[in-house]
Formats: sequence, C-alpha cells, structure tokens
Amino acid sequence: MTDALKRLSDEGVAIWLDDLSRKRITSGNLAELIDQQHVVGVTTNPSIFQKAISSGDGYEQQLADLAARKVTVEEAIRMITTADVRDAADILRPVFDATGGQDGRVSIEVDPRLAHHTTPTIAEAKQLAWLVDRPNTLIKIPATKAGLPAITEVIGLGISVNVTLIFSLERYREVMDAYLAGLEKAKAAGLDLSLIRSVASFFVSRVDTEIDKRLEKLGTDEAKALKGKAALANARLAYEAYEEVFSSDRWAALDKAGANKQRPLWASTGVKDPAFKDTLYVDELVAPGTVNTMPEATLEATADHGAITGDTVRGTYDAARADLEAIGKLGISYDDVVRVLEDEGVEKFEASWNDLLKSTEAELARLAPSEG
Repeated sequence: MTDALKRLSDEGVAIWLDDLSRKRITSGNLAELIDQQHVVGVTTNPSIFQKAISSGDGYEQQLADLAARKVTVEEAIRMITTADVRDAADILRPVFDATGGQDGRVSIEVDPRLAHHTTPTIAEAKQLAWLVDRPNTLIKIPATKAGLPAITEVIGLGISVNVTLIFSLERYREVMDAYLAGLEKAKAAGLDLSLIRSVASFFVSRVDTEIDKRLEKLGTDEAKALKGKAALANARLAYEAYEEVFSSDRWAALDKAGANKQRPLWASTGVKDPAFKDTLYVDELVAPGTVNTMPEATLEATADHGAITGDTVRGTYDAARADLEAIGKLGISYDDVVRVLEDEGVEKFEASWNDLLKSTEAELARLAPSEG
C-alpha cells in the first residue's frame, strides 16, 4: 500500500466515497474508511440505493415495520434512504466539525422523476432536508434546465446543495451562476452565508465512454489517438471556469459576506475502459479545492497504486482546449454528446428508482402481516 490517498488529501482534494448501504454503516466499514483511507464524505444516488436495498442486507426489520404500518412504497423508500443518510451523517459528524463544515458531508438526491420539474424539486429538497435533519447533509439536485432555478431557490433558503449530472462547460457556468444567485437571495434574507455549502458534480468517465465510442466508429489513426482525452480535457476546462467565476467581482462581494466557494466535485471517476489505468480520473484531476467521489474499487486502486504527483490540472488548459477542438474537427459534436449524456443520466437514475419502487413494493407485500 502506498499512501497515495494521504498525498491526494494533502494536495487539497477531498476524498468522498460514492457508495452507501446499511451494511456499510452497521459493520463499521464506513467508520474504518474514514479512519484509515482518508474518506471525508459520502455521495449516494438512486442507483446506489437500488443496489443496497435490493440486496436486502439490514433492511428486513424496517421493511416489516413499514409493511405493518401500510405505508406507500414512496414513503417506505424515503424512510429507508433518509435513515441511512442520517446514520452516515452522524458517523461523519466529527469530520464535519473538524473541517468547519466543509467536509463530513452526505448527499441524498431528490426523486429523479422530478428532474424536469422545478417546483416539485424545490418541495422535495425542503422535505429531504427536514427528514434527514442533519447539518452535514447535501441535497442533490440535477443540473437540468428545470434544476437551475430550483438550485437558486434551495440555496436561497439556506439548504446546502450537491448539484449533480453536469456534463457540459456551458451548463457548469449556469450552475455556478445559479449558486451565486442563491447566495444573493440568502444574503438578502439575512441568512448566515457561512453555513451554506455546495459542490458541483462534474461527470468524468461517461464523457470518454460516449466520445470514444464515436472515435472508434471513425476508425482513423487520428481518431484513435484522441481516445481517452476528452473527459480529462472537459474536467480541466471546468476547473478553469471555476477559477474564473470565483475570482470575479460578483464573488468577491459574497466572499466578503462570509460565503463559501462551490467546490468542483469529480463524479463518475470509475474507469470504464479496461485499456486505461484504473486510477486515471484520480491521478490526472488533482487540483486544490476539489472533491473526488470514488466507488470503492477506485478508492482501493488509488490506495494501492495511485500516482499522485501534485497538481495535474492548472497549466493544462491550452492542451485541453486543443484536444476538444481536435475531436470537434473530426465531426464529433460536443453539444450533441453532452445532451445525450444528460438525457441518459436522468433516464438511468429514473430507471434505477423505478426498479427500487418495484422491488420495495414486492418486499412490502411479502412482509405485510395477515389481517387481524
């Protein structure tokens, strides 16, 4: 084992685990990862909960109690998922306290079926914040067109947000704008800006998956030479945009009022292509003030053989732009790629949520007590 995870932390990258289950909580595994692997946060999504709850590990008693109360399947899922998030938040509370609220965070997502509806997303975010009732929670809101005004509104209410499913640089700028607008609303309402936190989850590996598929189809040497370049270029240019926005006059006024920067969070950092090094999206995205949320396999791979050599983002912007331009010149439309990825991202989470509804409904029916 190297101490690559410590080096990563020392470079200003917060290591979060992209997974949660009741077994992970009750077995002491999460506490162990915090203690030994420099993990300082947890992210969840509908797919993670679908996998955890469908495994059945640790959920039987709560499901039986919910079945006895004859709750709806939607209510059952919310009671189960918020219980896990609350327990994980309690385990991470010392980290939250030690970092002044920056880390020690657990994210929970609004119902993915609301991704294209602003008002229900706001209502769901408020409800989740109330249900979990922990200061170290982040409510996840997707960066869809309908999600942007919801982000502003929810931040304006003083609720901390993890903005998810960001694929394009243009949308990322809109997300940062929505965050600043939310802080301005919160400031006007007299709220303490220092208590509001946000991360912007910029998705990485899926960009390579989609673009490399198109490069492969072209089949030329020029196209093949660009495989594995797009995701890193996209993420690095996102960091350039972050530096720009958070050194603006608009930000300076909020900074003076005690506001916190919205940190870029590298999401989808598990490598999908076996031809690439399994720590690619960790080693090559080291920059201060970022978060990298990793599936456990990526966390273990980084601990074992990650090559953390200092900042691998700043100073790369011209090369990153050149890579994306070269891909564009081959006829691959960046705008089309990011649109496809956003649509697919929402659809995948919705499909996982629907699977979770079905499997939970079946469990509730199985465990329902006979009348009497």
